[in-house]
Formats: sequence, C-alpha cells, structure tokens
Amino acid sequence: MKLQGQEEFDGHSAYENVPTGKLDSGPGSGPSPDTDSQGQGVPKDPLLFIQLNELLGWPQVLEWRETGRWVLFEEKLEVGGGRWSAPHVPTLALPSLQKLRSLLAEGLVLLDCPAQSLLELVEQVTRVESLSPELRGQLQSLLLQRPQHLIQTTGTRPCWGSAHSRESSRDEEAPLKEQRQNALRQKLPPGAEAGAVLAGELGFLAQPLGAFVRLRDPVVLGSLTEVPLPSRFFCLLLGPPALGRSYHEMGRAVAVLLSDPQFQWSVRRASNLHDLLAALDAFLEEVTVLPPGRWDPTSRIPPPKCLPSQHKRLPLQMQEVKGPSAPRGARAEDRHGHPQHTPSPELQRTGRLFGGLVQDVRRKASWYPSDFLDALHPQCFSAVLYIYLATITNAITFGGLLGEATDGAQGVLESFLGTAVAGAAFCLMAGQPLTILSSTGPVLVFERLLFNFSRDYSLDYLPFRLWVGIWVATFCLVLVATEASVLVRYFTRFTEEGFCALISLIFIYDAVGKMLSLTRAYPIQRPGSATYGCFCQYPDPGGNESQWMRTKPEDRDDILSMDLGLVNASLLPPPECVRRGGHPRGPSCHAVPDIAFFSLLLFLTSFLFAMALKHVKTSRFFPTIVRKVLSDFSSVLAILLGCGLDAFLGLATPKLMVPREFKPTLPGRDWLVSSFGTNPWWLSVAAALPALLLSILIFMDQQITAVILNRAEYRLRKGAGFHLDFFCVALLMLLTSALGLPWYVSATVISLAHMDSLRRESRACAPGEPPSFLGIREQRLTGLVVFILTGISIFLAPILKFIPMPVLYGIFLYMGVAAISSIQFTKRVQLLLMPAKHQPDLLLLRHVPLSRVHLFTAIQLACLGLLWIVKSTPAAIIFPIMLLGLVGVRKALEWVFSPQELLWLDELMPEKERSTPEKGLEPEYSFSGNESEDSELMYQPKAPEINISVN
Repeated sequence: MKLQGQEEFDGHSAYENVPTGKLDSGPGSGPSPDTDSQGQGVPKDPLLFIQLNELLGWPQVLEWRETGRWVLFEEKLEVGGGRWSAPHVPTLALPSLQKLRSLLAEGLVLLDCPAQSLLELVEQVTRVESLSPELRGQLQSLLLQRPQHLIQTTGTRPCWGSAHSRESSRDEEAPLKEQRQNALRQKLPPGAEAGAVLAGELGFLAQPLGAFVRLRDPVVLGSLTEVPLPSRFFCLLLGPPALGRSYHEMGRAVAVLLSDPQFQWSVRRASNLHDLLAALDAFLEEVTVLPPGRWDPTSRIPPPKCLPSQHKRLPLQMQEVKGPSAPRGARAEDRHGHPQHTPSPELQRTGRLFGGLVQDVRRKASWYPSDFLDALHPQCFSAVLYIYLATITNAITFGGLLGEATDGAQGVLESFLGTAVAGAAFCLMAGQPLTILSSTGPVLVFERLLFNFSRDYSLDYLPFRLWVGIWVATFCLVLVATEASVLVRYFTRFTEEGFCALISLIFIYDAVGKMLSLTRAYPIQRPGSATYGCFCQYPDPGGNESQWMRTKPEDRDDILSMDLGLVNASLLPPPECVRRGGHPRGPSCHAVPDIAFFSLLLFLTSFLFAMALKHVKTSRFFPTIVRKVLSDFSSVLAILLGCGLDAFLGLATPKLMVPREFKPTLPGRDWLVSSFGTNPWWLSVAAALPALLLSILIFMDQQITAVILNRAEYRLRKGAGFHLDFFCVALLMLLTSALGLPWYVSATVISLAHMDSLRRESRACAPGEPPSFLGIREQRLTGLVVFILTGISIFLAPILKFIPMPVLYGIFLYMGVAAISSIQFTKRVQLLLMPAKHQPDLLLLRHVPLSRVHLFTAIQLACLGLLWIVKSTPAAIIFPIMLLGLVGVRKALEWVFSPQELLWLDELMPEKERSTPEKGLEPEYSFSGNESEDSELMYQPKAPEINISVN
C-alpha cells in the first residue's frame, strides 16, 4: 500500500516555504527571513525526526538496534552493507495499520506527559496493571538499555554505538560524542524535535503492550535517538513472539504516521484518545491501496521530484487557522500555480499623469540601501563573471552585426560603450535592477531597415537616427505618463512564448551563422582544390624569379625528383623557404587548413561542456557544494576549457577583437551627433512615422521581458517597477541617439540567466528532500559591476584577445538552447513527433484533447514562422505591429478554444477572468471538492527552472 502525504508541505501547509536548515527554533514561530510570506500567521510546527529501534536477539541476548529513520521519507538500515538505504516513499501493509489502531485503542495513551528524563518516562510507561512487579523491573531494565546506532560521523567511517545497561545518572543520559558528530544533525534545522518508536517481540510478555506518549516539554532522552534532539513523541510496541514481523511493521506504521504532516499536526493538538484515533482514521481515508501481484513489494519508490499539494488534506481546524491569518495582500492561484490576474499594485491605474511612475519610485526607494547590502554574498561573484562574459559576447556579436548592417557607421566600440553606459545607468535607477540591457534581435532588424532607407534616399544616417530616437523617447514618455504599462496584464503565456521563442531562435541562428561564416573566412583546404598549393621560389643567377605553371605536381615521384636548379622551386614550408632566401608563392602559403575544423571543435566543446556542467547540479556525482560550484560556473569553465585547448594546440583561430583606441568607428565624426547634417529640416518631423513603429517594438520588447522577470514564481520580495523601467529606457533612448550608440532594451535571455545565477536555495536538506527554492538574490551591484567591467574591457585588450571567438559563439548557442528548451511551447512541439503511447504524462493532456493541443501548438508555430519571415524580408518595417498582433491573435483564440482549454494551455485574459465564477469554471478553482484526479499534481513546482518561462 502506497501512502499519500509523505511529502513536505507546499504553499498551503504548515511548512510553507520554510527552508530546511532555516526553521525557527520552536512551534508557533514565524517563517525565517528567507521564506515566502504567504503563510505568515500560520503556526509552524518543528520538523520531526523519527527513529525506529527494534528489539532483536530473543531468546538469546536482547539488544535494541536502530533499523529505520524518517524525516520526510524512509531510510532503512542495510545491515549487510553497513549503511543506510537511499530515501524512499514508505509502503505499508494495511493489516499493520489496523493492528496498530487496535493496540492503541486498548493500550496506554499519555498526552502532555511531564517526564523530564528517560527514567521517568520508562516508569510512566510501565505503570500498567497487567505487569507484575518482577516483569515491570525486567522491562524497565530492558528499556533503559542503550541502543545501537549506525552513526555516520563527519569525516569518519560509520561506527556502531555500544549496547549496555545504563544507570539513571545524568552523566549517562548525556549525548555520546558520536551523536554530537552525526552528519545527519547538520541536515536538520534548528528547533527540530525527535520521535522514538520502540518495537519488538518479548517472550516473557503474555499479551501485547502498547503505549503512545506525547511529552509536554520535549527533552533529550540520552542516546535513545542517534541525533541528540529533544524528543516530543515516544511509542512502545511490545508483545509475545508471533508469526511474521508484525511488531516491526506496526513500528514502521507509527513512524510513517508521525512523518505525515497532517497526522502530526493533529496529534500535536490531540487532547484525548478519541482525537488520536480520529487522526489515524483520517490518515486511513487518504491511503492508496496497490493490489497484490501487480507490483514488487521489495522495490523502493524514489521521492517525487514535484511534490503535490496537500491543501485538500488539511484538517478543518488548520484551514480555519490559516483563513483569517492569511496576509491581506495574498493573491489566489489557479490550478497551474500561476497567480490569478488580480492586478498587482504595480499594474493598477492611479488616474493621474505619471501616477504609476511616482508609485514605483516610492515603492523602490525604501529598498534602495538593501539593493547594495544584499549583494555581499559569494554567489554574486559567480554571477558577475557569468553575466560579464555573456554581456561582452553579446556586445561583440551584436556590435559586429550592427557594423555590417550600418556599413561601419556603428561598430564594436559603440556597442561596448553603449552597453556600459546604458546598463550601468539602468542598474542605478531602474525599478527591476536584475534586468540586463542589451542589443536585441528585433531592434537590430529595425536598425538595418533604417540604415537601408537612409542609403536608398541619400540621407545622412546618424542625424536621421537621432530624430527617430528623439521621437521614440517622446512617445515612450507619453506611454509612461498615461500608465500604458498596465496593458502588460494582457500579455499571456501565448504572447510571451511567441516572443521568447523568437528571441531564442535569433540567438541560435546568429551563433550558428557566425560559426559557419568562419568556414568561409578560413576555407577547408583539400588536395586538388584551386587554393591548394604553395611553392618556394628562388631567384635565378640573373636575379629573376622563374615562373611556375601548375599548383600540384603530377605524382609523388615528380615532387621528390624536382630539379631545383632548373625550376628554381621547392616544396619547403614558408618559414624555411624565407630562411633560405626564397619567396613563398601560392594561394595556400599563409592558410592554415585546420582552422575551420578546430573552430568547429571549440564551438561544440564550449556548448556541450556548458550544457553538461549546468546539469551536474541535479546529477548523483560529487558532493552538493561541488555540484553547485560546477553548475554556477558552467559558462566560465567552458570558456576556460576552450581557451586552454586553443592555447595547447597553438592554432591561429580567430580571437576576440576588442577596440584599442577610444574613438568612433566612423572616421571623421564626433561623439555628439549633428542635429541635421546634410538632411533637410522637414526630415525631423517625418522621423515621427518610423519612430512610432519603433516605439511599439520597444514597448513590446521591454515589457514582455519585464513581465517574465517579475513572475510570481520567482518570489521577488521587492516588487516590480514597470513604469520606472520604461521611463529609464526612454531617457536612455535619448542619450544613446545623441551619442550615436546602439539602442538598448531588456535582453530576455541574459536577464533570465542573470536571475538563474542568483537563485537562493536552502543549504541543509533532509534525506530525500530537494533543495528548497527561496527566491532570487535581489540587488543592484552585480549588474552595475558587470557593466563597469564591460566599459573597462575596452582597455583589457591584452587579456581578452586570447579568447577564441568560436568559444563565445558556443556560449551564445548555449544561452539560446537553454532558453528555448524550458518553455511549454517546446514541450508541445515535441508532442507532435511522439506517438501517443510514448507521450509524457503532462497535466494538460489529462484535461485537453490531444487534437486541441496540437491545434494550439500549430497556431503558435504559424505565428512564429510568420514573425520570422517578416523579420527576414523587406516587409520587416511592420515587424513591431506583428508583435503587437500576437495579443490580438490570442484574443481571437477565445472563439476557437473554450475557457477551460485556455486555462490549461495558456492563461485567462483579465476581462475574461472577471467572469470566472461560471458554472463551467467554478469547480476548477474550488479546493473544497472531492475530485480524486484534481487532487493529484494540482500544482506545478514552486521552485522554477529559470530560463524563459516558468509554468
């Protein structure tokens, strides 16, 4: 029988968001500073460590030996291997629970027992009428015997505790040295309590003896448990020898019950035997029975990666406690775990000009000092290195593309300088400083269109671009003044995924395209090709060089027997030729045939190595701290590996080109762009038309990224700043246009990589428990340092020039692939290629027909393909309107799909969600129903894998 509920409480439980290792020290304490605030006011019970000590050796030498332990999951002692098993979900036989109930109903139940030592506790437990004084003395002596534990001490081999009868002195009841050095103690949070279960067969007992004790004040019971924790519960299950291992199974049943959060919550507040049995009956109503012969009882069920919600299992009293104590600002969540579209304070209209901007400034001002103090953590150093390399890679790549698109009017220097100035200013002033500003693919497309228009009509490009930027800044300020940012509520996952997939594909396309361009710059040399051949020519006695007519000898004998005196030519290597006074002649004299292949090798090595190291964090190899370091520095280590391979082989691969002089790329221009140049005055007014299209693009590009970064799944404590961020972008548009620098908006992929590198997780985890996601380390310093280093990079050419460009292209590809692989859109595209029997058990497939899922995916694919075609053709001038059209397409889908289908495939739009209490949708939001299927996997994980979208 598989038991439900062997999981940690999630967002609606008593342990909501309380990180293991950071729990407060006692019951009723509030959450730690690193926890989410949704559960404030709900009493927090301490984590319970349960240990099963079994009486072995009858009828020879009796001894207590620890055979099992529970925190969240079960660990069994593997005696032959001398180790603990891997944590697993416990399974019980139904008769063991039934026998346990009968034994507790007839046995001794002591609630709020005042015992202060193990001796007092034993005296209380053995005070039963069925025991004679002689048997009571034997039983007390047996219960006071020290059990054997398999203790894994820190830095040493496992050791067994000694077994001997102990006296009642306080010194004997002090914890052993091995207990204090137990490595498991470091996994348990402060304030954790223990529960001891003693079970076994005893020949001198004529009838079963059962006792359940809840201590009024938890007390350390000497070496009774392997970890010296104060014990809250004590259970004794003894009886005469019987067939099977009935008492062992009953002991396991008690331990499983105590490890269940709902049973534990009830038994902590039980006042009599009836309450205890009622909690056990409630547990029995929730169990899942597996039929015999359909599964292997010896198999161990591993802990689930995604723990389901236990909200429906909450006792009625606990729901009443949670109800009035929930914070006023708590937002309801739908069945996906998404926050419903109740407008957040950042997205509520004030009805005043610049009202949203003023509120953002007031909201973020109180957090400003902590935005710098919170950055004093070693994790931020890793984030700086990672994002710095990603930023300069992006600046160099887009700088090169911009130089090609504008025919040298802008280049890598402007890209470096603009990235440093705009990014640093944004980090200092913005409402969401985790955002990384950068050049983006859609904006680059518009820059190319603007330059082509200027060239075709003989216009001065930079002055024309200046007026476009002025108009864009004006339009953006109007949008800020009218609080247009509240419209981001209409950006559902359909819009986000379409835009993010486009950005990710641009990353992948540019990385592969730049890599393939190296094969054209460094062609592959093949024998017989037109570029194959290099000869060393010597001058004849008259000083004239003889001419050669062929680039390839006819055969090997011809090469070896070549008469240098007659032909004055040899096949010496170029350096040797020059040393002997000759002159290398031929198309391939200065070509290195290995460059293209080795560049491809570096490209794939950096990409695959970064991907592999990123997944080391979830692997089974190496200790936790090593896995975390390798994962956090995956990109840095991949770049170092590529640089090491390149230096070891010494090939002349293309290296990072960093400007060495601080001057504009376009010769003859000043840093400040002229207002008109050779353009007519009326062009400053006509620039408003392309500026309007660009304003739409900037708004979509900036705000979609802002919506993704500020999702509730990331548990950001300091709030968003949609109006303030867009205001900063508007001012920076004006500054970069005046200086002739590239235009910058929020970069989706790099910003999410920045957040991913700043994930906060619990340090100590109970066996079988994955690290708890605590949120993001919100601060301004990492982004500020990244952009300062980007500006300094102009002067670090002697160091950065050793980084091969194929390595950076590989990191570029890694970022795009990691981004697109995590969105639900990608998973649904994969469903198109899978037979039904091989499809994963996705939650949406349980509620939406597969044909409807494919139809929704096909519409998204069509929209994405249309966006890509428009971006790549002369019609790209309407590209911003096409992006805005995604919202219209999503609205039109309400005529094709039912609200129930859209609820699972996407999200409900705000105006639709106001009418959600319809008959067809009400059951989906009600948590009080009895639908067995809805109780399974009702919520998606609360700890997101941060890439593009978390749903």
